[in-house]
Amino acid sequence: MSYQFLTVERHGGVERVTLNRPDVRNAFNEAVIADLTAWAKAAHEDPTLRVVVFGGAGKVFSAGADAAWMAKMAGYSHDDNVQDARAAAAMFLAINTVPAIVIGRIHGAALGGGSGLAAVCDIVVAESDAIFGFTETKLGILPAMISPYVLPKIGASAARELFLTGMRFSAAKAKEIGLVHEVVSAAQLDEAVNRYVVEALSAAPTAVARAKALIPNVLGKAPADAMGITADAIAAQRVSPEGQEGLKAFLEKRTPSWTPAK
Repeated sequence: MSYQFLTVERHGGVERVTLNRPDVRNAFNEAVIADLTAWAKAAHEDPTLRVVVFGGAGKVFSAGADAAWMAKMAGYSHDDNVQDARAAAAMFLAINTVPAIVIGRIHGAALGGGSGLAAVCDIVVAESDAIFGFTETKLGILPAMISPYVLPKIGASAARELFLTGMRFSAAKAKEIGLVHEVVSAAQLDEAVNRYVVEALSAAPTAVARAKALIPNVLGKAPADAMGITADAIAAQRVSPEGQEGLKAFLEKRTPSWTPAK
């Protein structure tokens, strides 16, 4: 599949997806949203996809919304705005629920929707000089479409500070609040990302997909209320081909079949 503003490289079960509008700092517009939505739809339908690495071409990961797009939105009616917002919301939902492990490779800056894209990644690695920000209120708007994904990661207290002020913050702060998982120097960024790719490929694909789906189903539930969900989930996985293979590999002290040969 070809895209207007994405480059996609595939090596085995690993796909590297790069936002490719470096002239405007990989800013979002309708075309980028359409590209990412189409990519996510294809990813949902690809059982061989195991790991995704999101990156950005040029000096930054993504600077948020495109200025020309925002200028056009200034003339939108309420209904036009609802339609536009729903398209963005659908994009974030589609990426968030990709069954594979999604890794964010953040350099330079991830602002507005760029920080939102980081929030729908399962694992985020950032260079130490990267800057983050939910900067929408600085522009008189809201971080609305990204909020369902940001809030479970950073919590209400950090959201009150960062959503309301729109302040920019460091990679270290992003790690402190749970938006980022590892902070490294620019020289170590690819090494750290690749280390996570190797770890991801050692996990069973259907177990990954089911574990990813389990998190939102259990989050916020009391243990007693989650008991039926969790018991059914583990029982289904134990009797699955992967569950059986994993148990046999453990007992036979060998590498399971889903782990690539070194």
